[in-house]
Amino acid sequence: MPRRKNQDDHQSNLPFAQTPAERALARAEQEAAEAAAAAKAHEETAHNDGVGGGSGGGGTPPEAPIARHYKKWFLEYASYVILDRAVPHLDDGLKPVQRRILHTLWEVDDGRFHKVANIVGATMRYHPHGDASIGAALVGIAQRGLLIEPQGNFGNIYTGDDAAAPRYIEARLTPFARDVVFNPKTTTWQLSYDGRNREPVTLPVKFPLVLAEGAEGIAVGLSTKILPHNFNDLCHAAINHLQGKRFRIFPDFPTGGIADFSEYDDGQRGGKVKVRARIEQRSKYLLAITELPWGATTTSLIDSILAANTKGRIKIKHIDDNTAEAVEILVHLPQGADPDQVTQQLYVFTDCQTSISPAACVIENDKPVFLGVSEILRRTTDRTVALLKLELEIQLGELEQQWHWDSLERIFIEERIYRRIEKSQTWESVLEEIRTGLQPFVKNLRREVTDEDIVRLTEIRIKRISAYNRFKADEQIKKIEDEIKQVKHHLKHLVAYAVAWFEKLQEKHGKKHKRRTQYDEIEQISAASVVAANQRLYVNREEGFIGLNWRQHEFVVECSVLDDALCFMADGSMKVARVADKVFMGRDILHVALLPKDGDPYFYTMVYQDKESGKAFAKRFQIGGVTREKLYPLVPSEGSKVLFFDVAKAEASMPKKLTIYLSGRCSARVKEFEFDLSELTVSSRGAKGVTVTKYPVRTVKRA
Repeated sequence: MPRRKNQDDHQSNLPFAQTPAERALARAEQEAAEAAAAAKAHEETAHNDGVGGGSGGGGTPPEAPIARHYKKWFLEYASYVILDRAVPHLDDGLKPVQRRILHTLWEVDDGRFHKVANIVGATMRYHPHGDASIGAALVGIAQRGLLIEPQGNFGNIYTGDDAAAPRYIEARLTPFARDVVFNPKTTTWQLSYDGRNREPVTLPVKFPLVLAEGAEGIAVGLSTKILPHNFNDLCHAAINHLQGKRFRIFPDFPTGGIADFSEYDDGQRGGKVKVRARIEQRSKYLLAITELPWGATTTSLIDSILAANTKGRIKIKHIDDNTAEAVEILVHLPQGADPDQVTQQLYVFTDCQTSISPAACVIENDKPVFLGVSEILRRTTDRTVALLKLELEIQLGELEQQWHWDSLERIFIEERIYRRIEKSQTWESVLEEIRTGLQPFVKNLRREVTDEDIVRLTEIRIKRISAYNRFKADEQIKKIEDEIKQVKHHLKHLVAYAVAWFEKLQEKHGKKHKRRTQYDEIEQISAASVVAANQRLYVNREEGFIGLNWRQHEFVVECSVLDDALCFMADGSMKVARVADKVFMGRDILHVALLPKDGDPYFYTMVYQDKESGKAFAKRFQIGGVTREKLYPLVPSEGSKVLFFDVAKAEASMPKKLTIYLSGRCSARVKEFEFDLSELTVSSRGAKGVTVTKYPVRTVKRA
């Protein structure tokens, strides 16, 4: 029974420092005390109002009782969600709902399957949060197959299909769960939420179950994500730890795939795991996805491939999903496609490659702690050793007790002590006669004879005395002595016993837990290097739009969906944007081109009429660094007009001379002249340039 705490105790300790039962009890006591105090304050206030003749005494009104409840409600709620809902306990690796499901299965276990609906209903005696959460948790455990053996449609981890209704499916404990998870003699018990039943605080699990099963949960203010690990790897790592050797463990996902653990960082916060689907090339134009990255289903994977195809990032013909017991997604490619390039595109643009961020958080001593998976394995292995020691000590005590009783019974029968009680008239005299008869033989026993021992001797039936076989009794005692000797040897060599325990466990249950995930270094693939140029860029110069696959407008160039388009407008502005179905760049587009990924190498020549000064200027420039979707002015004043624009691949090929034609209405005597550009240097895009003329220009042509 949890220790009762007073109100001061409850207020001076954080909720993490108490067990759930203690917190509930303390909270109830606090609420009762606050209600009593509020009632007393209300009575005093009413009395003072009656005596003083109103509320004009100037005192501060008492705080409403309900207001005090809201001062700590968030902390208590956060504590409850963290401890009792979302985060697994380090000792057994289970969340409360999982622990209660397994405890219920153990209570009803008879070797046969049980309806999941019945299991859910029985579990609600311990878990008062509805049947949906219990059923979902049970299906999740059964799908992993380590603790619960399913029968029926439990869904499919590959396709994401849901399980059948609880009334149609059945489950029972696995042999591994019976061997490792339960032992009433070493279990710490507490009362259930309504006080009608006993439930375990934690189950005495003798295995790093939290790493084998994995865990994921979102609480208030923190979350946990522990990736699943391979059964045999954990056994090997536990043995290495017990033997003082170094070890490393990496996750093993039920869906297989390829993973890069170079940045795993022992499963701590900030680490990262890259996971890939396994893609095979079946023929020249057929790819097969046979294993999934962890966290993806065939449905989500196919949707991501179709979305990438729609956006033009990859090009496929169609997809067939043949997944049943094993994953098989067939990706048919169009004629002329390169299977190797498409494979790379699938990794870059779809869910065929994803990244997982682990954050191993567990409950230890009623507090959430973040640990690396290596430290979790060390602590759970040490707990396994402690549980094995406790079991041996209990077994030793039981054997010594049995040896004591068998020895007393042997003395009682062989020395015919039972005849001493034939003339006894009272119960006290019977006990005294037996005690006196045993006195000469007490020195051969390992402990003193108690009243309970004597009473037990009186309960031996005459039939057993008459059928007593001294040889069999000696053999039984000898067998018990051998067992005692063996248990003491195990206690003396506890580490070796624990190593043998893990070896036996692996030999018995490890054959069906072969590693599925291959770990390998995954190189970073540049999206720009694998994207296909399977789009066509068009431009509507007058209205100022660019877009993909507009057959009714002017074709510009073949491109990919990752390309950037560069546009120069007649008003002297410039803009860069990612190509898309339709993008507004600016009216009266003079020049449009794709911006190279490594920077624009081209040289530009521009003559423009400045709106503010009225002069015409000429300049040569390169654009330099730019930001997408930002409008860059290349002229000093708004309303200016570009008269001449030229693009050259090299500085030597830039125009040397221009013919300037002035407006016929200007006052200049010479209306046509040549302008030498050879003296101009290449400057930045924001440069003003050199003056060509102060008069309005009608047109400019290459000389």
